[in-house]
Amino acid sequence: MFTETIDLPAAPPFDLAPSLRFVCGFTPTSGEQSVRDGALTKALRARGRTVVAQIAQAGDGVRLTLHAADPFTPDVVEAAADRVRFHLSLDDDLTAFYALGRDDPGFAPVLDRLHGYHQVKFPTPLENLAWAILSQRTPIAAAAKAKRALAAEFGDRLTVDGTEHTAFPDIGQLVTLPEGRVVELTGNQRKGGHLHGALHRWHETDEDFLRTGPYAEVKEFLLGLPGVGPWSANFILIRGLGRMDETPVEKALLGAASRAYGRALTEAGLRKLAERYGPWQGYWAHYLRAAA
Repeated sequence: MFTETIDLPAAPPFDLAPSLRFVCGFTPTSGEQSVRDGALTKALRARGRTVVAQIAQAGDGVRLTLHAADPFTPDVVEAAADRVRFHLSLDDDLTAFYALGRDDPGFAPVLDRLHGYHQVKFPTPLENLAWAILSQRTPIAAAAKAKRALAAEFGDRLTVDGTEHTAFPDIGQLVTLPEGRVVELTGNQRKGGHLHGALHRWHETDEDFLRTGPYAEVKEFLLGLPGVGPWSANFILIRGLGRMDETPVEKALLGAASRAYGRALTEAGLRKLAERYGPWQGYWAHYLRAAA
């Protein structure tokens, strides 16, 4: 086993502890990583390689220890570090968001509870896409089984400290699957067909465009994917790409916001509260959900 350790800074304020609590309760990736002694351990794909990342607080950032079966090359270390930075939103400067929240009596206690929390996104936006399609009108257990089947197909496993970790496949792997095999693995003809088509469209674009391109263009691209409607597009924009421009109104958010603000909120009332947060309204909504 080969290892490489680097320190990654984070935009202050940053505290890994609330991120670890969120990971432990995040159903779409349940059982796909371990959290022990203040550290997160998870397998990921980097430049076509499977590595295991161990992440722990180090000063104002994190210490990242990478494990792999073969010697590391600089491009693999760089890609793995970028994936971890993006997964844990280490670069998110929350100064403006915190200033708005401190001036909001209903939301300030939420900030206190989650102080230093940077949004934990899906490990990759591709994984978010797969989950968004697999989980539509489907019991969580069935969606999780289908997701595990996709990961098991490629056998990207590595054992660290006696625990085996499996990485979710990268796009180069997933597009090698014939549509019939995707249907077989997911156990659903319609969803398998949608996922197969969406993966091939995804393969034609660039993740940097999805992360940083004009919001309207990225949203239009997502809405053009098979099986992706407005809710799924917003889900991927926020939870897979960290694009916080909009607030998706849903029952769980209404409930969380009503509890935080101490009154029953309508959709119109929720949108009015969100407006004051401007480009941070997605973060506002995520904090409310995470605190609940």
